[in-house]
Amino acid sequence: MQARKVEFIKSVFSKNDYPQPLSGEIAFAGRSNVGKSSLLNALLGIQIAKVSQVPGKTRAINYFLIDQKYYFVDLPGYGYARVSKEEKEKWNTFLTEYFYERKSLQMVFLLIDHRHEVQTNDISMVQWLKDIRVPFSLILTKSDKLSRSQQLKMIETIKSQLSFYGEYLYFPTSSETRDGIKELNSYISNIFGE
Repeated sequence: MQARKVEFIKSVFSKNDYPQPLSGEIAFAGRSNVGKSSLLNALLGIQIAKVSQVPGKTRAINYFLIDQKYYFVDLPGYGYARVSKEEKEKWNTFLTEYFYERKSLQMVFLLIDHRHEVQTNDISMVQWLKDIRVPFSLILTKSDKLSRSQQLKMIETIKSQLSFYGEYLYFPTSSETRDGIKELNSYISNIFGE
């Protein structure tokens, strides 16, 4: 998907503040510091999502308008230990409302760090998305930090850890080298029917 025009629309802190639904919407979820903002910038070919060195910085649902037709949605990162229990519960409620109420949502991309085994929070998210029947695929980030043989070994490990929940599509990517970005953009184009 080659975006012609990309613009940041708004940061949403309440279910009453969502923008009007358009032709389609794709959300990006993952642990804090997994590289969501960097991936979005790589996909869009523009430095538009703020990349923070501080985990847990994204506390809103951020909307990016693509070609006046679609939204890319950057969801708050989960699993950051220094966030208070009250804040975590608030985020969980916020995300639950989003997944249940945003009818224009076509796909969630769940980002997992390619270098590590699947974390407990990632498994919880997979189980949750499966239970509420939200379609999702998995993006493995930071693949450039591994050798080719390590990449293959880790993807098999990750697939094995998640196989109990079903068979899913996996996209190994690197925001640094842009490996896998073209394939991911092509898949997104198919989701949007382009």
